[in-house]
Amino acid sequence: MAYDADVIVIGAGLAGLVATAELVAAGRTVILVDQEPEQSIGGQAHWSFGGLFLVDSPEQRRMRIRDGVDLARQDWLGTAGFDREDEDRWPRRWADAYVEFAAGEKRSWLRQHGIRFFPVVGWAERGGYSATGHGNSVPRFHITWGTGPGLVAPFEQRVREGVARGLVRLCFRHRVTGLGRTGGTLDTVSGEVLEPSAAERGTASSREVAGAFEFRAQAVIVASGGIGGNHELVRAQWPGRLGAPPRTMLSGVPAHVDGLMLGIAERAGASHVNQDRMWHYTEGIENWNPVWARHGIRILPGPSSLWVDARGRRLPVPLFPGFDTLGTLEHIVTSGYDHTWFVLDRKIIGKEFALSGSEQNPDLTGRSVRGVIGRARADVPGPVRAFMDHGADFVVEEDLAALVRGMNAVTGDELIDEAVLRREIVARDREIRNPFTKDLQVTAVRGARRYLGDKLIRTAAPHRILDPAAGPLIAVRLRVLTRKSLGGLETDLSSRVLGTDGTPLAGLYAAGEAAGFGGGGVHGYRSLEGTFLGGCLFSGRAAGRAAAEAVR
Repeated sequence: MAYDADVIVIGAGLAGLVATAELVAAGRTVILVDQEPEQSIGGQAHWSFGGLFLVDSPEQRRMRIRDGVDLARQDWLGTAGFDREDEDRWPRRWADAYVEFAAGEKRSWLRQHGIRFFPVVGWAERGGYSATGHGNSVPRFHITWGTGPGLVAPFEQRVREGVARGLVRLCFRHRVTGLGRTGGTLDTVSGEVLEPSAAERGTASSREVAGAFEFRAQAVIVASGGIGGNHELVRAQWPGRLGAPPRTMLSGVPAHVDGLMLGIAERAGASHVNQDRMWHYTEGIENWNPVWARHGIRILPGPSSLWVDARGRRLPVPLFPGFDTLGTLEHIVTSGYDHTWFVLDRKIIGKEFALSGSEQNPDLTGRSVRGVIGRARADVPGPVRAFMDHGADFVVEEDLAALVRGMNAVTGDELIDEAVLRREIVARDREIRNPFTKDLQVTAVRGARRYLGDKLIRTAAPHRILDPAAGPLIAVRLRVLTRKSLGGLETDLSSRVLGTDGTPLAGLYAAGEAAGFGGGGVHGYRSLEGTFLGGCLFSGRAAGRAAAEAVR
């Protein structure tokens, strides 16, 4: 039986596009299949802020940041917390390889593809524990100039060049339902052809079946993404160590990010490891202009907002904005409530609030220098102002009593006692009067401003929240936002999928979130941020190159 192509790639997100681009560069023929319409090419990466983890970059050095591979590896291992002898065997190796990549050729390779970066490096997941614990010791979050679409574009272009050369066949609206073998090699992909759909990017497309398909190739790469849009699967795999999952959650990804391909690969013999490791954000707000069902947006906060629980009490140290996502998630789900609050003022929201997503950052996405300058000069950036005006989770008032009434109106209960919240804010405000303090969040804010990037655009000067000159007061209800699978199909460093006996399944490869971004869980329990897109790039490149070599 003849092959239809050298390689079949399942999934037209970033990892799948990178793998296909590598195959095209090697002169291989590819069938690229995806269940969504062509207008959704690029997958989740299109919607992203475009943040990438780089180590000892020129951008860092210009910002007076001293970084290096040893410090980055220390941070990665302290954050990952690898503790499983078998399931963490390959993730450990992928982690070491990825840190070397981020400190080595990653930036130059991306520049060869025309990708550039915003000059100010962001500081995500700051940790707040010991030097060997979770978090980034230094800023490493490099924002792609053009955000997610700017990162996707060069790889999409190379894939389309492959189409023009007759090397790539694009098969959208092809939903995979099975993987098959010939003589012990996984070489067959079968499934259903869905009816054509004009659904806009990210919106629900028809699931009406119009036909069937079966393709054969010498190798198959699974790059189908994770489970973030499938709340039923998120709940089924929710880690018991975190307690019960929230009763309600927002979705940070479209519904088609359903994780079903992972089960198909498992049934074909693939080892699916670390399924209980996942990454969900705790600063989710309901999108006032949604694209998909339960569409949530993540706030990318600076460190100054007062973070309080559903009853108005400050979260414990070091659960400050932007410090420890997983630690905050664990605290929230064990509190008995599904939401928390940021309490802040105009000065803080104007300087410290950014919104994740390409569509929420039109200046960066559109590569507009004028727009970026306008954002810096604005009292409150336009997209943030739109949420203040229209968002269901925002309360804006001139005094605390009115703010508390508004907070209770949003949730439909009387959980917030004005006296409790006032006591928390007043106590914090008293700590501002001296250059020294016992309040570790105030210390963290002052420390952040010693970094030039934070002082310029990300951290407001310390001031009293109840100072009328800094008003009005603002409260933002936050909910859990589903996002990433940290576990996935177990792969070796060539992206070959392993079977349950630990040996490679002939013909099968995996990349991106489907592979836990490499090895079945390169991040361990936590992420340093900027590593998800980078994981798609790194594992997609590895899979494409390895498959190209294998099908010679």
